Amino acid sequence: MRPVPRWALLSSGCAPILLAGGWTVAALLEGPAYDPVTQTISVLAAYGAAGSWVMTGAFLALGVCHLLTAWGLRPAAPAGRVALAGGGVAALVVAWVPAPSSGGSLHHGAVAVVGFALLAVWPVLAVERGRGAPWGLRIAPSVAVTALMGLGALWFLVELNRQGSAGVAERLVTCVQSAWPLVVVASCLRQADGEGATPTG
Repeated sequence: MRPVPRWALLSSGCAPILLAGGWTVAALLEGPAYDPVTQTISVLAAYGAAGSWVMTGAFLALGVCHLLTAWGLRPAAPAGRVALAGGGVAALVVAWVPAPSSGGSLHHGAVAVVGFALLAVWPVLAVERGRGAPWGLRIAPSVAVTALMGLGALWFLVELNRQGSAGVAERLVTCVQSAWPLVVVASCLRQADGEGATPTG
């Protein structure tokens, strides 16, 4: 199994911290006018938002983190690495195509959907079917986390259409998407350390 560089632990670990930190700080700058329960993350990066520079920076950092992690995640199947990198590119584009201050945006929405889809399917595409694959690259956990993201997306759409807790649903899904690369990297490094510690006879 090709080794995962240690720096991939940093890039994958920073992703969820930067994303959650970005929307937390941006929401504080926006003040009581912003409701994190009902409003989406994109609102924080919209034109004219008080904390747009913070949320835009968080999207850019998230994209870079995903790109670096995809580069370093060598044991994963190539299709999965490409999908993860594509999700990173989508995050960068979302930062450059923010939502308008009011109403919707076809371009922003399309990029967000593509990015979500890539980050939802990359765990399944990255599966390694060989014997002794790291836990994070096995079929069962990969299918389970992709299904979880899919259910989260459905919940988000339902809440968005009924003007309910769309912000909560979106944050849950994006937390899972941003944290899963860390789980995969950690499982690869743990297995590599275990193999390195196993005495040969």
